[in-house]
Amino acid sequence: MKRLIFGILAAVIAVSTLSSCGYNSMVKLDENVKSKWGTVQTQYQRRADLIPNLVATVKGAAKFEQGTLTAVTEARAKATQMTVNTDDLSPENIKKFQAAQGELSQALGKLLSITENYPELRATQQFSDLSAQLESTENRITVARKDFNDAVQEYNGKIRSFPTNLTAGMFGFKPKGYFEADASAKDAPKVEF
Repeated sequence: MKRLIFGILAAVIAVSTLSSCGYNSMVKLDENVKSKWGTVQTQYQRRADLIPNLVATVKGAAKFEQGTLTAVTEARAKATQMTVNTDDLSPENIKKFQAAQGELSQALGKLLSITENYPELRATQQFSDLSAQLESTENRITVARKDFNDAVQEYNGKIRSFPTNLTAGMFGFKPKGYFEADASAKDAPKVEF
């Protein structure tokens, strides 16, 4: 009889300990990070979907800029092939994803800068519409990345805090990676008049 009472008591203690150990809140935070990551990927996909239309529009007017158009197309292909599993949002995988997207951003920047040489292109409604959509998408990407970083901060803080860090270690909760500023962002742009 004593064994039965001790067994029941041990089960009650185990359940109450696990319920207060933060496991459920860590799962919710992990799911929030995954949701925010999905939003980031959706915004990057939106940008990738706009690029073929933008390239086609520019191609007609900027026949001599084939190298830039090819670079944009190749960077888009590389960026869309790079995927990160939501179960492995490690800092290394986030950096790889960010590097692929950064190459695409640089190629797009070159494409948009060469369009300055083609006033007839900038005057077309289709190019104006696509440029506005691309700018809007870049803003959405910025917001999605910030929301993702906020969710990662909350999750990483939770799994590193005592006593939930003990539970996190037992159940395999690992820190997630952040989006960080591009390495070239530390250099101020040169403006020449």
